[in-house]
Amino acid sequence: MRIHGKEHDSRSLSRVAGDLSAAGGVRSVVLEDGSERGIRVLEFHTAAGLRFEVLVDRAMDVGAAEFRGIGIGWHSATGYRHPGFHEEADEQGLAWLRSFSGLMVTAGLDHALEPIEVDASEYRYYERPTVRQGQHGRVANIPARLHGYGERWDGQRCVLWAEGEVRQAAIFAEHLRMTRRIEADLAGSEFRITDTVVNAGHDPTPHMFLYHINVGWPLLDKGTRFEAPIERTLWQSDSVAHQGVSHLVLPGPQAAMYEQVYEHELRADPDGKVRPRLVNDGLGLAFELEIDQRQFPYFFQWMHLREGAYAVGLEPCTNHVEGERRARDEGSLIWLEHGQSRTYTTTFRVISQGE
Repeated sequence: MRIHGKEHDSRSLSRVAGDLSAAGGVRSVVLEDGSERGIRVLEFHTAAGLRFEVLVDRAMDVGAAEFRGIGIGWHSATGYRHPGFHEEADEQGLAWLRSFSGLMVTAGLDHALEPIEVDASEYRYYERPTVRQGQHGRVANIPARLHGYGERWDGQRCVLWAEGEVRQAAIFAEHLRMTRRIEADLAGSEFRITDTVVNAGHDPTPHMFLYHINVGWPLLDKGTRFEAPIERTLWQSDSVAHQGVSHLVLPGPQAAMYEQVYEHELRADPDGKVRPRLVNDGLGLAFELEIDQRQFPYFFQWMHLREGAYAVGLEPCTNHVEGERRARDEGSLIWLEHGQSRTYTTTFRVISQGE
């Protein structure tokens, strides 16, 4: 591994430092103030300057993220609210917006996208013939059972890791489990998330999955460019036509702007991967995703450029932007039988121009 301009292995690192934390590692802390109080956090940092937080009690989503002191992940006014405050059915299913912050917020496991009431006859419970799904489902407000975390040597390469399980379950309803593993190379400027979602119940269960990946200031700024191999734009919100704000070269914060949402069809490489990115030439940095299009066939761009809540979202998804109703009507909704699973592997990468 190349660390601070020199090649190192486990022996050479042990000669210069009594603990690996001199170069990087994973540390467990607990937040202790305000609405975040009680949330377990795993702090990752690498020798290349990548730092990010894994919010164990928020589905092991990613909160703050930065590279060499430059912020990447979005910080909204809600903070990382403890899931104990979450009210799933409040505000006509939009209460999710009261805990929406960080680089990555997961949507699922049985529902993503807009609030909706759908048939629940698969669970055979007379008192619950339908289920009301809130915005982006329940998973983001469920604490994980932490399997472990730490540093692992793989030959001469050191990998920082964490793993846990999130259970979304109810009687006469779904029983889905997500196992999430997060890895980062000690010397690297990227991290990888592998999620496996399995139906641990005995009823056929719908499955929808989306990553709401949110980039904020200062990586997002006036002139930041969105780059992706766009074949065509399949859908866009009505706000696009009457606002006319570019989705390719982004402006600074806007007064009273409505969100703009796009569904883009991206052209995959021969390996089935797509690599959308946001580039800030002034900072000399790019933030790139590496997505397997066979796992996430749909991709959305969310522009919330309003002053005070300035963010752009990159969103790989299993379903069309029009959501569960369309998926049910056209027969494209994923159903998992007992023991069936889906796996998703995505890379989050920071690229420093000139290196």
